[in-house]
Amino acid sequence: MRTPIAPEDVVLRPLITEKTLRLAERENAYTFQVKLNANKVQIRTAIESLFPVKVVSVRTGTTVGKARRLGRVMGSTSTWKKAIVRLRDGDTIEFY
Repeated sequence: MRTPIAPEDVVLRPLITEKTLRLAERENAYTFQVKLNANKVQIRTAIESLFPVKVVSVRTGTTVGKARRLGRVMGSTSTWKKAIVRLRDGDTIEFY
């Protein structure tokens, strides 16, 4: 039997940019950085347990890390995953 993952471990932080704020106003959709191996069902249950809202849909995307160079040293940025969560009409999440 698999142990359940805590919602705080699935949702890492909200992504607050001009584009995501515009998305929240127009489509009632909020963007979060989530754990790389989290699936849509885990993201939905985590958001619904962390906030008093009802999730309508979840869209995910993985941003692959880019190779970076600092002098002679090669490195890369981290690969991370974001989730765009659309809420039912009337539900909101307040970040401020």
